[in-house]
Amino acid sequence: MKCPYCSYAQDRVVDSRESKEADAIRRRRECEKCGRRFTTYERIDEIPHMVVKKDGRREPFERQKVLTGLMRACQKRPISAGEMEKIVNDVERLVMDSPERERSTVEVGELIMQSLIAIDPVAYIRFASVYRDFKDASEFKSALEHLHANGEEHARKPAVKAARR
Repeated sequence: MKCPYCSYAQDRVVDSRESKEADAIRRRRECEKCGRRFTTYERIDEIPHMVVKKDGRREPFERQKVLTGLMRACQKRPISAGEMEKIVNDVERLVMDSPERERSTVEVGELIMQSLIAIDPVAYIRFASVYRDFKDASEFKSALEHLHANGEEHARKPAVKAARR
């Protein structure tokens, strides 16, 4: 913390207490160079982690939305709640680890699909059909052909961990 009077970087904390509203910590500091005292406030970082939609809009990341979409794709499939929880945790880690505090929904969707293809091809196709917004049967057929061509390779791979930028 730089002294606001002389810009010296070394100080000592003289007193520390919660603010009256209990939303910050108030610290009285004394500059080690000029000896003057000043007050600083420490607050919780309230900037939410964001996802950037395909159309450019930004929304706060919602773990529950990811879980709901995943549950729909995995409905009536032999996928445990623990496996779904692991996928959601990986997605949350991807978003929370972003230094810019935001990730694209493309990155989120791709991570979910990579995880699903390794666990259950039917759940993968269900999720992909909604995520990729298939317009007709030919797009659906193309995804099935891709899955069939690469199915054995993907079935043997473990789910991919959160990708780093």
